[in-house]
Amino acid sequence: MTEPYFNFRSIQESMNEILFEEYQFHAICRINGGTLSAHKYLHEHPSELCCLVVDSGFSFTHIVPFYKGRAIKSGIRRLNVGGKLLSNHLKEIISYRQLHVMDETYVINQVKEDVCYVSQQFYKDMKVAQLKGEENTILTDYVLPDFSTIRKGYCKERKDMIWSGKYPSGEQVLRLSNERFAVPEIMFHPSDIGIQEMGIPEAIRCAVESLTPEMQPHMYQNIVLTGGSSLFPGYRDRVFADVRSLSPDEFRVSVTLPENPITHAWTAGSMLSRSPSFSSKHLVTRRQYEEQGQDACESKFDV
Repeated sequence: MTEPYFNFRSIQESMNEILFEEYQFHAICRINGGTLSAHKYLHEHPSELCCLVVDSGFSFTHIVPFYKGRAIKSGIRRLNVGGKLLSNHLKEIISYRQLHVMDETYVINQVKEDVCYVSQQFYKDMKVAQLKGEENTILTDYVLPDFSTIRKGYCKERKDMIWSGKYPSGEQVLRLSNERFAVPEIMFHPSDIGIQEMGIPEAIRCAVESLTPEMQPHMYQNIVLTGGSSLFPGYRDRVFADVRSLSPDEFRVSVTLPENPITHAWTAGSMLSRSPSFSSKHLVTRRQYEEQGQDACESKFDV
């Protein structure tokens, strides 16, 4: 079972009681999603001892350094920026500019996933987005679903776009321009919407600089991106470019994006459960819990 970083002790104890005493589990393993991702990365790169997992989830983004598969808790950083915040901000922008969609969370979340991308040159793209007509290469029209004939929204091809914006009455269309890259930009500059926090590249540097000097070059060259928000086109390249500009010149920077960042932790957990040492290193049995109580879980689970 996965749980958040720095989960409250009272919640952890309640989870143990429910699983062992109410549901009569024979054994349990409580672990963080980022820890699973780190296990998989270090298993695939046996020559490495360190890695830095950047988990961009629904509610938060966590930056967690790992050494030999265990999180270094003094280096963990959390940003209160995730997929939910981006979807809510996109809802507000569209509701203010075009169409009231504050109650359409699912639809706008799909719009975000279909059209948004991370800009490599924000101010250059902003200038392009201000152009009119076909000169604006960023402009796109998104057809909203009506859940009768159109089950899922989609982007119109440029050859099918009507530049006046007046479509047949049967279609409800959103015209999106700078929203496509301005919304994901919040992950890199939360202060743009009044959130006084670091962006992801600065948080990575802050996490690495909190570690011993010997670890720092190894962390920079083993950055792993996971979570649904890392699926934005251009996300990996932007993280690499910004971290490269913030890190010392003598350090090599490497950023890895798994094939499926959303299920990466689950795949890692599946792999870990088949390892020979899983039972002895990660599981607490009901017998151990009955003999030692909460101390058995406290000593075994690295959360």
